[in-house]
Amino acid sequence: MYELIILSQLMLQPAHGYMIASIINDMIGPYARISNGRLYPLLSKLEKSGLIAPYTEALVGHLSDRQLRTYKITEAGRKRFHELMMDTTSNPGEYQKIFLQKVATLEFLKPSERLRLIDHYINYCQAHVMHLMAEADDLVQRSPEWGPDWGPARLKAVLDVMQHMVDQWQLELDWAKTLRERELARVESSDSAIHEDRRQSFRKTEGNYSPEGD
Repeated sequence: MYELIILSQLMLQPAHGYMIASIINDMIGPYARISNGRLYPLLSKLEKSGLIAPYTEALVGHLSDRQLRTYKITEAGRKRFHELMMDTTSNPGEYQKIFLQKVATLEFLKPSERLRLIDHYINYCQAHVMHLMAEADDLVQRSPEWGPDWGPARLKAVLDVMQHMVDQWQLELDWAKTLRERELARVESSDSAIHEDRRQSFRKTEGNYSPEGD
């Protein structure tokens, strides 16, 4: 996930290590933090892989030279960014967090790619909702077999937690559907603008046309 965040930031603008660390910590905080001991080796690895490169117009200030080493993304880095953005199979257990990072830079994808990612996430959320609901039903059916420790009070406590998880995923699903509606509206607006430009261009061409012999 850190690789995606770094490349996403550099897709927007060059940045030095301190700025990248601040952005990462703002996004994953308040309790999770990325240490310099983890960030700078990762930046070094990305640089050696040719995904990022030093940016000559480095920012200046009171921070140390290492912190102020400024990076920009390379063409190979842009391809890697696209690969990470379109990856929906790696780390499925962490994909909710990963998708949240992707949403901020969907603008760098084609409309069809944005919709593909959003549709996948909708299915991802629906799968969680259906799984939890099915497991809750199964729990109700099987709990009488588990002895006296699984009385009504304990069963209700577990079911309440599972319902809370369902509610959370339902909210996530509703948000994803809103993203899809916005994306469809964006595509429709863009298509309308393109069609209008074509109509205007055709009218200009038609107005300049003079039949031969006039």
